[in-house]
Amino acid sequence: SWLVYVFVQGKFWILFSLLFGMGFALMDERARAAGTDFRALYLRRAAGLMAIGLVHALLIWAGDILVTYALGAFVLLWFRDADPGRQAWWGAALYGVPALALLLMGAMLFATGTASSGTEPVSASEAARLVLEKTRRAEEIAAYSTGSWWDAVQVRARFFVDNLDETLVFEVFALGVFLIGASLLRSGAIAHPAAHAGLHRVLRWIALPAGVALALASASIAVQFDMDADSGRALVAMSLMLLASPLMSLGYLSWTLRALQTRIGARVFGLFAPAGRMALTNYLLQSLVGTLVFYGYGLGLWGRVAHRWQLLGVLVLFALQVAASRLWLAHFRFGPVEWLWRACTYGRFPPMRAMPARSP
Repeated sequence: SWLVYVFVQGKFWILFSLLFGMGFALMDERARAAGTDFRALYLRRAAGLMAIGLVHALLIWAGDILVTYALGAFVLLWFRDADPGRQAWWGAALYGVPALALLLMGAMLFATGTASSGTEPVSASEAARLVLEKTRRAEEIAAYSTGSWWDAVQVRARFFVDNLDETLVFEVFALGVFLIGASLLRSGAIAHPAAHAGLHRVLRWIALPAGVALALASASIAVQFDMDADSGRALVAMSLMLLASPLMSLGYLSWTLRALQTRIGARVFGLFAPAGRMALTNYLLQSLVGTLVFYGYGLGLWGRVAHRWQLLGVLVLFALQVAASRLWLAHFRFGPVEWLWRACTYGRFPPMRAMPARSP
């Protein structure tokens, strides 16, 4: 659990968000070259993703991120004409300023001793809020662990509405990462890493170690964020991890690009390419499998599987998805959800069957 917290947690949504921003920039460049109406195309793409995200969030799993991506896609259009440098600065500001503000707030609470320790008397309204939160949490656990699918849907819908404010706050961080990804793509740092060797050296040898140091500092303070028991400690640990995550993710990205420039690295990472082409389908399938394994309307293993076995299950499931993705794309051009998303984007259903290779 400690290794996952330091090296995985909060790092890979950032990698996906960087890719999302790169996808935006790539579609924009292709539309400019072809002289097509990019805005209408991208708005349909965002609307399609929003529909898929709502189905996921309400009917499958409450931890959806697709709705956040879709909302961010609409805002990205405002930054379309900014140059790559300006996009990078906007991205760093949108992500970094709130994270630093949280760190400062947490440090002040921690230093002055005004953070709650869980023993001070609380007001009647605060006590009522805490009771309501505990009641809601107990209802969620009961619905997920032993309830029916419809029970879970009702809890997911309430969770979605109750957490809209948190979704909008998270949107600011996500938008910042989108813009950094768009800047990296448009600057050529992804397609031509050798021409940006200085940037990649910084990401590999400065950003990544600095991120690891911040993540270790966060882990030394707290690995669970309990705002009610000790808000100062929780804010400091959370904000340190917020600052660590993009530095580590960019370092991961740069080292992956370096590996792809080698014969062995290209061959190894090439094994995962089909799963990457079906990333949306695989993401939704992971949610479906996870809920069917742990929720009451499935195998009902909620709270009964140790973390080490959960990690093993993740590795096994992803290995199966890599193999299944390769098999699927041997016969079809797109993953099933990717095909549906393209239909929403272009207003027509694209051919699904893979074209057979012509004989020489």
